[in-house]
Order: sequence, then structure tokens, then C-alpha cells
Amino acid sequence: MRIGITYDLKAEALALGASAEDAAEFDVPETIDAIADALAGLGFEPVRIGNVRRLAEALVRGERFDAVFNICEGVRGLAREAQVPALLEAYDVPYVFSDPLTLALSLDKAMAKRVVRDHGVPTPDFAVVEHLSHVRSCALPFPLFLKPVSEGSGKGIDEHARVDDTASFERVAARLLTRFDQPVLAETFLSGREFTVGITGSGEEATILGVSEIGRTAKFVGPGYGYANKEEGWEDKVDIHLAEDSAAQAAGEVALKAWRALRCRDGGRVDIRNDGQDRPHFIEVNPLAGLRPNYSDLCLIAGFRNVSYQELIGRIMESFLRRYPELRSIRRAAA
Repeated sequence: MRIGITYDLKAEALALGASAEDAAEFDVPETIDAIADALAGLGFEPVRIGNVRRLAEALVRGERFDAVFNICEGVRGLAREAQVPALLEAYDVPYVFSDPLTLALSLDKAMAKRVVRDHGVPTPDFAVVEHLSHVRSCALPFPLFLKPVSEGSGKGIDEHARVDDTASFERVAARLLTRFDQPVLAETFLSGREFTVGITGSGEEATILGVSEIGRTAKFVGPGYGYANKEEGWEDKVDIHLAEDSAAQAAGEVALKAWRALRCRDGGRVDIRNDGQDRPHFIEVNPLAGLRPNYSDLCLIAGFRNVSYQELIGRIMESFLRRYPELRSIRRAAA
């Protein structure tokens, strides 16, 4: 089976003038190499495509793929993660991971919270600040946790993310509105443990790969697992470890319910944080989770569970092939 790989490279974004934070979600060549090697080892024929524009160019000139392994984060727009799957659907090309609706919905953290809340999934109370005037009308009690409504990789989350009064709320919201040019999500601050839940599969067949806890070192920055704690040198700031106690199991149950409510597919992560009474709450979902070996949270969870990188990609592909059983017949024999 000829399977294309779509991705955004960090180096390309930096060369075009993006800041390190702007390019935080994008991939390094090591990730693409690892995915290609894993797919080849599983009996697929990987073809490197690149970003959405290169995909469009390839499709327009008539190049075709049996399927596409899509990890494109996109560059512009609040629905940027939906661009590649939407284009692939227009050309009737099957693809791995979630569809345009789910990717657009999940990138908007407030919209995702509304959907999971309707499904009975606990999530912190929240408000969306589209203009600075909305700060004064926000009725949520302090403390609050602020972040951009549609960013990943902890962007915008720093030592000022927790606000305890109206003055700091206005100051931080104003900075985020200007810096990211999008609404700000204000949530009730949760003081409990932080978990990341790895999930593979789709719908009722989705299962928990494992649960990791985000432990803090003396160098941890701010009140949450934000950008400063996720960038290079993260090992000195966080203690990420496998969690298997009752609280971790409860976090996994909430995460799996949210995954199904949002109709996520094949593989990804759900972030959970506990309140002061140790009750787990949905924070956000990442249906295009990072796949950088020995770095990305989903890969770390797989390692904790003694699941090799190739086996992780294999589980993702097995979920995908359940939707397209006809593709199994054209899968080439593994080398």
C-alpha cells in the first residue's frame, strides 16, 4: 500500500520568520523518519509529501496515494488542522486520524468542552474572552487559568497563566489577545494532579494505552504544563511517569469518554486535571498527538507500557484499516 505522509516541518516555519513558540507544534525530521521507518516495517510503502500546499500540488498534478498518514498541524486559521483531511476527502483519499469536523472542533477548546459537557464529561467551568470588555462581565470566581482558545503545545501558558484578581485577569487576557489574535479561554483553576491519557482506536473499540502523570521539579514553570515546560530541556522541569493508581484509572475513564464524545479516531491524547477533591476533569484533547520518539507524550506513554514505536504506529494503522478493510488486500508484504 502506497501511503503518503503529510506534516509541517519546524525548520521550514523558522526559516519563514516564525518564532520558536509559533513553530512549537511542528515536526522535526527525526519524527518523519521514524514514522516512515515504522510504516515500512509494517509492510507499507511510505511516501513523504509535506505540508498542505505540497499535498495540493501533488493531487492537482495527478499523483495518487492509497492512503495518507496525516500529522499536519496547519499554519493559519482556527480550523487549520482540518485543512488536510478536508482536501483528502475532496479527492476521495482515505487518511489516518480524525476527520475535519473533529479536528476543527477539538482545536477550539471551548467548543470541545461544550460537547463533552453535553455528554456528561466533567470539565472546569469556563468563559470565552473575545474582547477585553468581557473580563468585567465574567462571573467565574477566582482563581482562573487563562490560555489561547485554539493553540497546542502549551503555547501561551506561562508563569502568569493563573490569575487571582480582575487586574491580573485584564493584564494577562490583553497580552494573550494581542499575541495570538484569537479569543482567550478562562477556566476555573484546578489545583490537583495533572495526567495525560494515551488512547488508540476509534469509537467503542478505543482503548487506553496508558496514563502518565505530569510531576513537577523545582524548575517547573508556572501553574500548569505549558510551553515553557514542554520545550527543549523539559527533562529538568517535569517528571513524567506512568500512573496506575485509582486516580489515574479515573482519569483514564474520563479521557476515554471524552475521546468517544468527540469522535476522535485511531490515536491521540487527552489531558486531565484533578480538582481539590481529586476528581478528574477534561482539559483538552489532542487528536493529532506528537509522534517524536522519546519526546512526545504519546510516545513516552507507549514506552512506559513497553510498546515499541513500530507497535504504536501499528495500532494506529490497525484502527485506520478497520474503516477501510478493502485496503488490506493491497498492502504489500513486509520486507
